[in-house]
Formats: sequence, C-alpha cells, structure tokens
Amino acid sequence: MSVMPGPRSNGTTPTRSERGKARSVFNRLLKRYPQSRTALDYANAWQLLVVTVLSAQTTDENVNKVAPVLFQHYSSTAELADARPEDVERIVFSTGFYRQKTRSIIELAQDLEDLYAGEVPADIDKLVKLRGVGRKTASVVLAEVWDVPAIAVDTHVKRVAGRLGLTEETDPERIEGDLKALYPKETWSGLSMRFIQFGRDVCDARRPTCGSCEMFRFCEWPGRFEAAGKLSG
Repeated sequence: MSVMPGPRSNGTTPTRSERGKARSVFNRLLKRYPQSRTALDYANAWQLLVVTVLSAQTTDENVNKVAPVLFQHYSSTAELADARPEDVERIVFSTGFYRQKTRSIIELAQDLEDLYAGEVPADIDKLVKLRGVGRKTASVVLAEVWDVPAIAVDTHVKRVAGRLGLTEETDPERIEGDLKALYPKETWSGLSMRFIQFGRDVCDARRPTCGSCEMFRFCEWPGRFEAAGKLSG
C-alpha cells in the first residue's frame, strides 16, 4: 500500500475525496499516455540539462534540430565550458534568446566542471547550485535519467493542475508541494510529462478541446462550458 506524503503547501491535508479525484485524473493520463517521457533528444544527463535550458520559449522539435550540431562541436562539459560564446550563439540562434541561452549553457558546463568534476549529480539540492538550473529543470533530469521521484512544474503543469482543481497555488514550488501531497511518491517521476503532454494535446491555454476531454467531469475551470460549446450555468 502506498504511503502518502505530507501536507499541501498551505499546511492542510488532502481529503480522501481529493486524493481519489487526483488518482482518477492520473489513471486517465496513464491510459492516454502509457509511456511518457520528454520529447527532447539526449544521450546522457548533461545533454538533457543543456537541451532543457535551450527549450525555454521554443519547441522541442526546434531544440532537437539544434542539439546534434551543438553536441557534435562540444561533446563534453569541458569542451562547452571553454567554448567561445559567439560560436555557440551561431549554433543555438534558432532557439531564440540565443545570447542568454548561450551564456546559461556555458556557465552550466563551467559549474559542472568546477563543482562536480563534469558529472551531473543525482541530487536536486546539488543540481540547483548550477547556474541556470532551477527546480523545474533539475526535476526533469532526475525523473527522466534516474527515475528519481520528482515533479517538474512548467506552464502546462501549472495550467492543467489549476484547471482540474488539484491546486489553488500559482507559485511553481508551491504547486509542486500540492501535487506531492496528492500523489504517491512512486508516481512522481512519471507525472509531469503526462501533465505536460495533456496540456499540449488537449488542455491548451487558448483553445482547449473541452468538448472531447476525458477530464471534463473533474474540471473546475470556469471557461469549460463555453469551450465545450455548452451554455454556461
């Protein structure tokens, strides 16, 4: 029997009904996405760190076109740490915000070399010490590479969890806490990517397909009836 984690971010404990709803949501996500992993291509933990940083404000497909070129030129953290920014900028230009991203991934590589001898640590407290790595990026790497129980909260997770009434929080770290309070620890590593994919496929920010959504009965988003083509109220 799964042992549930602690209270939500506000100190309250989810009720049996709230956990039951959360379980029903996850079961539907599991049915829709039996296998769920990041769409980003990577060969190892440090590559996943880099491509996750590059994926900000662009598509995974766009990053996947750039990444092979980047890693062909810089096949190790040491090589990227010593890279000339202008050379990296030319490679990552199409991902947008290329100057900022170039600085971030070079600093990330430098920190990996200086702090951890080029090895990516499987520890969230150590990962977030790397420049450019927040809890979301660290959680993605932990869950994807090592199946470590971790929940990454991005805009999709925030939107879907909020619309489904799984959290009332808006801060990513507090949302993470609320989801960890609702779900058994063994489900955490597979949770984020399913929420993210559902947010992309169904629960779109502007054009959600509420009329055919299997989560409609659980949804608390005020715009769901209008989006489904029904009369509100």
